[in-house]
Amino acid sequence: MPFQPSAHDGVAHRFSPGLLAFEHKPANASTTTNANVLIWVGGLGDGLLTVPYPTTIASKLPPNWILAQPLLSSSYAGWGTSSLVRDADELAQCVKYFRSRHGPGAKIVLMGHSTGCQDAIEYVSSPSIPSAASHRTPLDAIILQAPASDRQAMLHSLGKNKFDAANAVAQAYVDEGRGEDVLPFRVTEKDFKKTPVSARRWLALASPDKKGADDFFSDDLPDDSLKTTFGALPKGLGVCVLYSGSDEFCPPSVDKEGLVKRWSGFVKEAGEYDSLTLRRNPNRY
Repeated sequence: MPFQPSAHDGVAHRFSPGLLAFEHKPANASTTTNANVLIWVGGLGDGLLTVPYPTTIASKLPPNWILAQPLLSSSYAGWGTSSLVRDADELAQCVKYFRSRHGPGAKIVLMGHSTGCQDAIEYVSSPSIPSAASHRTPLDAIILQAPASDRQAMLHSLGKNKFDAANAVAQAYVDEGRGEDVLPFRVTEKDFKKTPVSARRWLALASPDKKGADDFFSDDLPDDSLKTTFGALPKGLGVCVLYSGSDEFCPPSVDKEGLVKRWSGFVKEAGEYDSLTLRRNPNRY
């Protein structure tokens, strides 16, 4: 779709030093202070208004709901040297702000898009630091839209030889104590262009040992891994998974319907869920 210049009404909320959330203000927006809040988080490289559909969602929500889009340290090109734990901690400040502003009776739902889905899982399950989730302001529900595996997308894009070679370079950096150093662009630009990517973050995404800090959605993960993510959701949390049947970042070999069913088994064991859905759509969104 060609770019069309446009203006968007809204309110910028400063919820922490250097961090803000943009509240979309469509014509039917609520004027009450106790409205429910849908917090939308994008994927790698996303920032304010880089994905068009949140604006549409905001205009279709009931009058007692608002949609807010936070800008985190990892927004735009910042993801390459950030982490899911940092994202979750910053999102916790955002959730705390809106909980305080809208009151205890308001519902707060976190919706992740693409790699933003990892942020949602990290927030509620915190597989990296299990004790961290209990200290974050509780959510009423999470929505995972396009929860594709970064590892499998990278492997599909690069091919096995280039994927293995890139992982070897990143691992060498880590072994030398240079995990926070940015990898050469010749290693990363095929998938990520000129975004600076640290060796640590590359390995978190590429997850060559299937233990990467960002590897939540690959279809070959063992049960023990899924028990720390989908199987560790808090009781009473609503869960909705929207996995497009034609997700452009998901290799054709992945049985999407079977994968969602597998996740649902762990979610059911952990607690409640609203729906886990495979949405067949020829478009990305």
